[in-house]
Amino acid sequence: MIDFDDIKLAAERLAGVVRPTTVVPLSAVSRIVDRSILAKPEHLQKTGSFKIRGAYNRIAVMAEGGSAQAVVAASAGNHGQCVALAASLTGLAATVFMPIDASFPKIEATQAYGASVVHGGETIDDCINTAREFAVQTGAEYIPPFDDPLVIAGQGTVGLELLSEAPEAEVVVVPVGGGGLISGVGVALAQRTPRPRIVGVEPTGAASMAAALRQGSPILLDPCDTVADGIAVRSVSALTLEHAAAYVDEMVTVDDEQISEAVLLLLERCKWVVEPAGAVALTAILAGKVEGSGPVLTVLSGGNVDPLVLTRLIEHGLAASGRYFRIRVIIRDRPGALADLTRTLGNLRLNILAVEHRRSGLKLDFGEVEVFLTMETRDPGHRDQVIAELEARGMRAELLD
Repeated sequence: MIDFDDIKLAAERLAGVVRPTTVVPLSAVSRIVDRSILAKPEHLQKTGSFKIRGAYNRIAVMAEGGSAQAVVAASAGNHGQCVALAASLTGLAATVFMPIDASFPKIEATQAYGASVVHGGETIDDCINTAREFAVQTGAEYIPPFDDPLVIAGQGTVGLELLSEAPEAEVVVVPVGGGGLISGVGVALAQRTPRPRIVGVEPTGAASMAAALRQGSPILLDPCDTVADGIAVRSVSALTLEHAAAYVDEMVTVDDEQISEAVLLLLERCKWVVEPAGAVALTAILAGKVEGSGPVLTVLSGGNVDPLVLTRLIEHGLAASGRYFRIRVIIRDRPGALADLTRTLGNLRLNILAVEHRRSGLKLDFGEVEVFLTMETRDPGHRDQVIAELEARGMRAELLD
């Protein structure tokens, strides 16, 4: 396990390399939950992720020792970009193996930081195997995303900064994928007296750390499915599990709908683009899964999200929060019936996005038609008002998923 001195050494190496991400209060979000919320905005970090800290610390030590002239990594996005930048800053060549379906913006960003990008297989596990084989064949140094003491120490500099930037935080909430970030943060915050409570957050579809803590050893999840692909890790390592067991007070999970709502809230209220993996810690706070009433700090760990994925996340978040919904309405097949329907919806101050009119469908009587509408509304209460008003006017209406 690493210690506090390892983190202080990492901070010295990272001086002038990482961008300051000073803790800020999330006043607008705090009012929603009636609790003081602070944020460590690591999504504004170089490369858009905290992972530059661990990658640079690991590669800088290697470069200082002259043990290799090249590095190799496997990544679907953030880790690869950080390895690429760290290698370029230390004068080393970098190769990053990425899955075949990796998003083009992430591939392009990794190349822009100076790495050679190679498709390494269908999945990230395939890429890891290919990268390890490449390391053996070429002598390049394999840089793991979390299972390495120097990587963990680098990530721990987030916690080191929290000691001075957020001394009032009673709880620190951290996203968990492989566990490198929460391991380092845990070691750093153990220096504070009293020590803040540390809560780790995973998506329900990829809760590998919670499963490992219950069993007492790492286990392999199958399947691993979540919108938070940046922390969709099938198994933590023995090293990160050991740190989590020593320093993490609680693990909680959040689902994809809750994550989408948090991404949307950050975009609307804070004007921040945060990727799903980076928003899970705040998601847990918003969902009421972090106990206490005192100041709570959330680490927003990354902001690298494909614009196409962001569009879907916004739509999903709108639907999950009851502001974007679809209904099926049965009306009489007569002139003016559709106009009466849209006029009623207009009077309710709804914005209609799409209308589909059908004369044949399931459970339709003779002389009836069905209309499918997609609409924007203010909140779930407004949505329920729509159904009640339509039924009061003799129309049959039902919400659709």
